[in-house]
Amino acid sequence: MPIDAATALAAPPRTNDIAWDSKDVLLYHLGVGAGAHRPATDPDELRYTYEKDLQVLPSFVTVAGGGLAKAGVFTLPGLRIDLSQVLHGGQRIELHRPVPVAGSGVLTSRLAAVYDKGKAAVLVMRSEAADDQGPLWTCDTEVFVRGEGGFGGERGSSTRTPPPERVPEWEQEVPVRHDQALLYRLSGDWNPLHADPDFAKLAGFDRPILHGLCSYGTTLKTVVDTALGGDASRVLSYSTRFAGIFFPGETLRVRIWDLGGGRLSVTATAVERADAPVLADTVLTHQ
Repeated sequence: MPIDAATALAAPPRTNDIAWDSKDVLLYHLGVGAGAHRPATDPDELRYTYEKDLQVLPSFVTVAGGGLAKAGVFTLPGLRIDLSQVLHGGQRIELHRPVPVAGSGVLTSRLAAVYDKGKAAVLVMRSEAADDQGPLWTCDTEVFVRGEGGFGGERGSSTRTPPPERVPEWEQEVPVRHDQALLYRLSGDWNPLHADPDFAKLAGFDRPILHGLCSYGTTLKTVVDTALGGDASRVLSYSTRFAGIFFPGETLRVRIWDLGGGRLSVTATAVERADAPVLADTVLTHQ
């Protein structure tokens, strides 16, 4: 079998040294659309794009120091996976304290779960970063591997967290640049699906699609700017399910519901395609 869940789950954690600086943070922020909508020198945008008073958008942790690529989930013993069959299913980050503008630490990664969905396998990789002051963040990355189910494993839960059936407290349309994927990939995700039209066609798309984690970061920035007073340090956790594709040049519609108790429910859809879902089951907790 391509997936031997017991062997993969028994593999020891992997550790990697990671480091980043303000240049990495600035590049990531540009990659998720900072500075593109208001005047570039608006103070509210400069807090993402200028080193003076720079803050760090928490979703940066998915690329910091090499990001999720350092986890090495697809090279674990017990896994032989065709990468063309892999889809990013979901992402959750938890911040133990605000991310510093520059830092270094150790990233410890392990396979936390393997689920059997019948026609697909679901792998959950947990990555935890810490520095000499203690824990920094935890990332849970969920990937679907098509065609690799049916190995007799646990199915796992399918809990959904839809938004309330009422008008959202905030709604924002965010035009996304035509070159957004080309900017975002400079933070470390070099998948040609997001740049090469011929490769995109082989994958079944008429043109390159935007990275799911780029939509994830763009949506988070919108939530911080509209619902959290522009203060990224207030974010405690942020989870989502990748519900559909998004193309560079489209408009992202972000809707935000205040659930009370420091919880927000969020959706992101593609305006030009009749609000086709992009991010769903999205919940942010904050202080």
